[in-house]
Amino acid sequence: MRIYKFLFFIPFFFLSSCIVSKKKFDDVLAQKIKVEGELADKADQLDKANASLKELNETLVKLKQDTADLSQTYRATSQKLDGLNKEYDQLNSYYKNLLNNSGKLNRDLAQQKDQLIAIQENLENTRKLNDSLSYSLAEREKKVKELEKILANKDKAVKDLKDRITNALLNFKESDLTVQMKNGKVYVSLAEQLLFGSGSIVVDNKGVTALQQLAKAIKDQKDIQIVIEGHTDNVPISKKSTYMQDNWDLSVMRATSITKILTEAGVSAKQVTAAGKGEYSPLAPNDNPQNKQKNRRTEIIITPNLDELFKILESN
Repeated sequence: MRIYKFLFFIPFFFLSSCIVSKKKFDDVLAQKIKVEGELADKADQLDKANASLKELNETLVKLKQDTADLSQTYRATSQKLDGLNKEYDQLNSYYKNLLNNSGKLNRDLAQQKDQLIAIQENLENTRKLNDSLSYSLAEREKKVKELEKILANKDKAVKDLKDRITNALLNFKESDLTVQMKNGKVYVSLAEQLLFGSGSIVVDNKGVTALQQLAKAIKDQKDIQIVIEGHTDNVPISKKSTYMQDNWDLSVMRATSITKILTEAGVSAKQVTAAGKGEYSPLAPNDNPQNKQKNRRTEIIITPNLDELFKILESN
């Protein structure tokens, strides 16, 4: 604005110069030239300023466009970031769950490992026990077979012995004697009328013959034991003596008489035992003559030697 005012006063200045001196004219001219130079500089500065302004405007437009683009990119990036944050949070949650589950899985795994080790140890112990039981079972089966074989042999031997004794005593009446096999033993029951007179301990001739035939059948059997049991009824003896006071004494002495006849006929004394039971092991109640007659008897019990069987049982 100051420049335009200056240009306005120039004509007036020239009009006035006609009346001024040359020195003043020169001063004014010099000032004019100076002003024009300054004006040219200002115009050049103005052009530069306008160019800079244009450039700044272009830059501003570009910046605005860049800003818009950046804003759009920012929004897209923000959306992507939000998505990534959500994905991160989700993955982080999964990770934490995995850590927790991993810890639980590790604990479960350790527990299962311990259980597996315990099961393996138990299995090994069970296997060893099973092997031991299997061995023991095999040993027991072996012993059972041995026992069965021995018992079968014993039963056969007892039956053969019973048959041999029965055959040896076939000529005697059943009322006088019987031969039975019970509990793996041979029982030879001889009635009183075959062996003794009433109250006597001396064996009759018929009884001696029966005992001698019995001795012949068993004397070669070295694997048997023989028990001779005397039995009476409950009627007291009529004649007492120093050595015989009651039926018990009578039963024992009768058993001893029979023992001597058997041993004299060849039976080993080491295999024979004499015993008397008196009236205390009756076959029937002593309430009538028939039952009393049954109770007055001598039983010869022949038992096979079971030492071999006992050895097996003891080793068991």
